[in-house]
Amino acid sequence: MNITEKLRETAARVPAKPAYYFAGESKSYAELEGAVTKFASGLQKIGIQKGDHVGLILGNSPYFVIGLYGALRAGATVVPMNPLYTPTEIGYMLDNGDVKALIALDLVLPVLEKVHTSLPKVESFILCETPKQEGDSPLDLGSLSIYPKLQAFTEVLEKGDLSFAPVDVKEDDTAVILYTSGTTGKPKGAMLTHKNLFSNAHDIAEYLKFNEEDRVITALPMFHVFCLTVALNAPLMKGATLLIVPRFSPKEIFDLGKTMNPTVFAGVPTMYNFLYQYPEGNPDDLKSLRLCVSGGASMPVALLKNFEHKFKVVVSEGYGLSEASPVATFNPLDRPRKPGSIGTSINNVENKVVDATGEEVPIGQVGELIVKGPNVMKGYYKLQEETVATIKDGWLYTGDLARMDEEGYLYIVDRKKDMIVVGGYNVYPREVEEVLYNHPDIVEAAVVGIPDPAHGEAVKSFVVSNNPDLTADDLIEYCSLHLAKYKLPSYVEFIDELPKNATGKILRRSLKEIAVETK
Repeated sequence: MNITEKLRETAARVPAKPAYYFAGESKSYAELEGAVTKFASGLQKIGIQKGDHVGLILGNSPYFVIGLYGALRAGATVVPMNPLYTPTEIGYMLDNGDVKALIALDLVLPVLEKVHTSLPKVESFILCETPKQEGDSPLDLGSLSIYPKLQAFTEVLEKGDLSFAPVDVKEDDTAVILYTSGTTGKPKGAMLTHKNLFSNAHDIAEYLKFNEEDRVITALPMFHVFCLTVALNAPLMKGATLLIVPRFSPKEIFDLGKTMNPTVFAGVPTMYNFLYQYPEGNPDDLKSLRLCVSGGASMPVALLKNFEHKFKVVVSEGYGLSEASPVATFNPLDRPRKPGSIGTSINNVENKVVDATGEEVPIGQVGELIVKGPNVMKGYYKLQEETVATIKDGWLYTGDLARMDEEGYLYIVDRKKDMIVVGGYNVYPREVEEVLYNHPDIVEAAVVGIPDPAHGEAVKSFVVSNNPDLTADDLIEYCSLHLAKYKLPSYVEFIDELPKNATGKILRRSLKEIAVETK
């Protein structure tokens, strides 16, 4: 069984049930199933074969759902990407990911124009049209150098045949490659198999007790693995209805609450903070919620308690990472929840806290969190050494430091790899430092995370420069040419020398202490 087979099974069981609502319109499971089948057939007719890689640069919309499931049904491997990425980032992922066809929003055409000449492997650009505002000029596609490779999403869909037979795939075939920031400065592609995706979605659907009456707010970015499993695949397995939100805004969520009676909301702590602080937010508008799910970063205990008190709903925190499809733990719904904890192991997944030798540490002691189960990735795409270093004897070494209490509840203590979490998105210091070091006026640079009330953490850069006229704004603008917005330094501090130990290693802990004091 895989997620596209499960969709077909669900559609046969509840064909008339709404699969999703989007922009005031709904589509039934039968209609979604038909669109997925036709799109899979259309992809095959334009040359997509089993094992080919299909990229997605899409926001939250039916395009993403149909594109994802259609490509998987055609036997392809899907490579989702953030539409906010820069040409440098998108170009790298398309090239490294061996993408043959790209399904993209028309809004990213300027980016594709800049990179497509260096991407000979991409044979087709499938364009998804976004709603135009009154007065907007129509797109002059014919003027684009990319035009000969362009075709509309609707055209590919119309080419499809409802009699199309799904391509046979094995459970160990790669279904999705998710690019996650790498400590070397280049993103790494985590290969998730059909078994990985199916098992984690199935186990989460059971764990969170999704059912046909649920209406799940799908406001997290669909290209992010948290949304992909928890707010997309898992609900569709149980015949629930997705309430697709193009982009998160407190107003949109409260409006949905008043009109659509949502039952489940999944978000990162930043979203909960915005909902809690929203002046016009009436708790009665969200009274239909039976459950809220939080992940992506640790939620401050004060925010969790305040949110639950205001909205009279339980927030279940969990933990996951792209390499685990992503969920490894959740606070149980049938036992006491422990604020500050990421919960206990979900069904079929085992978690341990180990020392440097891989031996389990005593209860209460801090060590590295490792994960084992059917959700653990196949490996990193084209990075065998990194794969061997990360997966040992079937255990995924997360790089996160944690402790476990006597009841099996886990607590994240620190991030072993100095990762910064900005609004639920992972930012690795090395990636930002690589960009800073490419600036001609930078001698040394180091990046750390500092507390931020709105986004959990913010990026702060310490730099040593040989140009006294260089400003913080100059550096931030420079970084914006190479990094997505959430990765940009919010603060830049110029110093004479970076603190180092006797071997020359930069002392990040010292920088963090300085950063908090001088923010």
